[in-house]
Amino acid sequence: MSWQSEYAKKKQTAEQALQSVRSWMRVYIQPGCAEPETLVEALLKRAPFVHNVEVVHLLTLGNADYVKPEMESHFRHNAIFIGGNVRGAVNDGRADYTPVYLSEVEQLFETGAMPLDVALIQVSPPDPHGFCSFGVGVDTTLTAAKCAKYVVAQVNDQMPRTYGDSFIHVSKIHSFVESSRPLCELPKPEITEMHVAIAKNVAGLIDDGAVIQTGIGGIPDAVLPFLMDRKDLGVHTELVSDSVIPLIEAGVITGNRKNFKPRKIILGFVLGSKELFDFVDNNPIFEFHPNYYTNDPAFIARNNNMVAINSALQIDLTGQVCSDSIGTYFYSGIGGQVDFLRGASRSSGGKPIIALPSTAKGRTVSRIAPMLSPGAGVVTPRGLTRYVVTEYGVAYLFGKSIRERAKALIAIAHPKFREELYEYCEQTKWLRQQDVPVLAER
Repeated sequence: MSWQSEYAKKKQTAEQALQSVRSWMRVYIQPGCAEPETLVEALLKRAPFVHNVEVVHLLTLGNADYVKPEMESHFRHNAIFIGGNVRGAVNDGRADYTPVYLSEVEQLFETGAMPLDVALIQVSPPDPHGFCSFGVGVDTTLTAAKCAKYVVAQVNDQMPRTYGDSFIHVSKIHSFVESSRPLCELPKPEITEMHVAIAKNVAGLIDDGAVIQTGIGGIPDAVLPFLMDRKDLGVHTELVSDSVIPLIEAGVITGNRKNFKPRKIILGFVLGSKELFDFVDNNPIFEFHPNYYTNDPAFIARNNNMVAINSALQIDLTGQVCSDSIGTYFYSGIGGQVDFLRGASRSSGGKPIIALPSTAKGRTVSRIAPMLSPGAGVVTPRGLTRYVVTEYGVAYLFGKSIRERAKALIAIAHPKFREELYEYCEQTKWLRQQDVPVLAER
C-alpha cells in the first residue's frame, strides 16, 4: 500500500479519532506553540463518556478546560511543566505536578515509568516521501509518538517544515485529522527597565564566539539586543524566541566558531510569533532535536564557551536556587535549567548564569534571601551555582566559601535589604563584624 493510500484510509474527523481515548488512559498532548488545539477541543467533548483520564504535557498555550472543577471526575492533569492555564488547578489539588529534568522526561515514556496510551500531536502535511514534520515543536513529542500505543495527528498546512530529527512517517501514525488553523503564539514579554539593567550585566559576560542558551521571559529577551556588537555567536538551546531573528539577520549569530555542530542552531522547539514560525520554515540553519538530545549535559558541554542564561524566583545566601515554586505554591517546573547549568559548567570557557531581579512584589521582598521560603524547592543546588546576576551586578560563587558567597550575594541584593541580610549572617556566624561594611556603604 502506498503512503498516500494509507493516509487516506486513516483520515478521520477529530471526534472519530478521539474515540480512541477511553477511561483510565493516559493521554499526552504536544506542548508549546505546536499544541494540537483541534484535538484538544475534541478531547473535551469526550468528557461525558470517560472517567479518570490522565492528561500529561509540558507548558501549553491553548485551552486547558480539562482542569476545570466540573471536569474533575473525567480528567486529571499531570503537569511536567506548569503553565498559567493550569497553575490554579495544580495548587488547588485538582491537578498534579511531576518535577523532572527536561533531559529526562522522555525516559519516563521509554522505560514505562509513565506509559502513554494516546499521543495527540500536530504535524505538517506529508512530503512526497510520506514524512510529516513536527515543525515548531520536536521537544518531547517525537519520543512520545514513538512510545504511545495510539497516535492521533492533527495535520495542519500552517505548520512549518523544519529540519533535523523532526520527522515522522505516515505509517507510524494511527489517525489523521486535517485542520488548517494558526498555531498558538506566545505573546512577547514586557521588557522593563529592571530587565534591561540585568540584561546589561549578563551581556557583559558574553564574548565573541560564545554559544548561548536562553530560556523564556523578560530577562532573556532583554539580553539578546545587547549582543548586536558581538561576532560569530552560536546557539545550542532547548528553545528560541523571536529575539534571535535580528541577531541572525545582522550576521551576529553564525555558529562559525562552534566546535560542536558548527553553523547550526541546535534546538528542541520555538516559542514565539508567526514571524518566528515563518523564519524557521524550511530554514536549514535550524536543526531540531528531541530534548533528550538538546538538553543532554554531555552534548551541551561539547560546545566551547557555552553560556547558559536561566532565571530564578529566589536564591539563598549559600547559593541554593528555587525556580519552580514560590514557597509551597508551585509555579512552573524544573525544565532545562539544571541540564544547561551542568553542561555549561563542564564546557571549556563555559559560564552557567542565574539571572534574577533583586526584589519581588513591588520591591517589598528580597529575592536574595537568608534562606529559601518554607516549602520552596531547590532546583539548582549550591554546588552548581556559579554566576548570579541582578540589576546590581554579578556575583561569582564557584569555589567560594559560605562566608564569601554570602558577601558576594549581599553585594548584588537591593540596598534596602542588605543590612538585614548582614544581620542574619552575623547571627549565624557566617560573617563576623570585620566582614560587614560600615552602614554608609550598605
